[in-house]
Amino acid sequence: MGPAVAVFLFFPDSAHQQSFNPHQLHHDLPLPANSDAKNPSEELWPSSSKHPKITRDLGGTNQDGRGEAGAYLQRSTSERQDTTWTGRLYLERTQGRTGRTCKLPQPESNPGPYCFKAMELTTVPLCSPTLGPGCGAMPIFPEVDVSAVPAQDLDKYVEIAKHCKYLPENDLKRLCDYVCDLLLEESNVQPVATPVTVCGDIHGQFYDLCELFRTGGQVPDTNYIFMGDFVDRGYYSLETFTYLLALKAKWPDRITLLRGNHESRQITQVYGFYDECQTKYGNANAWRYCTKVFDMLTVAALIDEQILCVHGGLSPDIKTLDQIRTIERNQEIPHKGAFCDLVWSDPEDVDTWAISPRGAGWLFGSKVTNEFVHINNLKLICRAHQLVHEGYKFMFDEKLVTVWSAPNYCYRCGNIASIMVFKDVNRREPKLFRAVPDSERVIPPRTTTPYFL
Repeated sequence: MGPAVAVFLFFPDSAHQQSFNPHQLHHDLPLPANSDAKNPSEELWPSSSKHPKITRDLGGTNQDGRGEAGAYLQRSTSERQDTTWTGRLYLERTQGRTGRTCKLPQPESNPGPYCFKAMELTTVPLCSPTLGPGCGAMPIFPEVDVSAVPAQDLDKYVEIAKHCKYLPENDLKRLCDYVCDLLLEESNVQPVATPVTVCGDIHGQFYDLCELFRTGGQVPDTNYIFMGDFVDRGYYSLETFTYLLALKAKWPDRITLLRGNHESRQITQVYGFYDECQTKYGNANAWRYCTKVFDMLTVAALIDEQILCVHGGLSPDIKTLDQIRTIERNQEIPHKGAFCDLVWSDPEDVDTWAISPRGAGWLFGSKVTNEFVHINNLKLICRAHQLVHEGYKFMFDEKLVTVWSAPNYCYRCGNIASIMVFKDVNRREPKLFRAVPDSERVIPPRTTTPYFL
């Protein structure tokens, strides 16, 4: 078999909001058969049952009725016998057929926030056209089908994970693939409605995560946003992340998972998660499955269009929310730039920007915070990323709040933790909680790594 090709079906935000709802979308992606035909232009469609048909019902309704999306490859041969592959992608609605075209080999970076995928195709990778502001780039996981995990298996995964147990390796892969498929549909700035409870860093403190749920309410009774840093440092990073993934898989609309600076291959190889996966599974496969999910996690959440949630903070390269929406998030977190800044930056008593002692991101002050809030019509920025001994801390005339949700951080800091409950954008209530007593948790023997990030 030749190299795989990734087919993107992409729809800009405006189309999603006005023309159709992708949750009511069936799509077939006909796969190209290998062909040696010499026709100047030839559409390649599957010619046998060897090429699987991919369909997916995402539920819901839309004003246009049921639609179909599809893709095919067209090969054009010039007089000099130079071959050009063209990927043609379309959306078929009741009003008629629309589409986009991209040509090879000219890859672009912003295919849009709603991407669907084919299974293995031969020939070379398709490009993804740039649709402009408001369309964030999204990744592809070719082998995933949204119907791959039955509901009873999701129930089983939740039941196992909530008892601080990790899944068999094959089940973890299925769960990670399933969640990746769900995350394909989330924007870089994921809209969330109140009431909602916002949480900060967890860092593998599984029993304290359970205390958080006792304090704020269980999923799905409570709607949650977790602002990243699920792993590293704590005893149970694997079980913690597995539990959150199982909850996301079971109730995807009741829990939003953002990416933190620790949802990174480089960081997790230093601060514990990689070693934990190696120890518990005897290989690095589980870590690899989880890092694929890391790449899919959304960057920010927007509560009622007025409260921005992000792990770290602001960036000098980001002035508007639309600029966050255009970030290509399916990648390892870069060492610099807007994506890096959003998960690494910290608020500080400076006027504008200052060099961060972390070596990544920036220190940002009240002036740039007020400007960002004003330009984007926000009331508040919620972030995590920094230990707060009192559990939470407001800054900059209450335009920004840091929420920390890992009590007695690293099992020695003695701090209180918090979650922030938003009944609506004007009514917020911090809830504090302490670490679970040692008598109520299992503490495995472990040597910890000094933490300075």
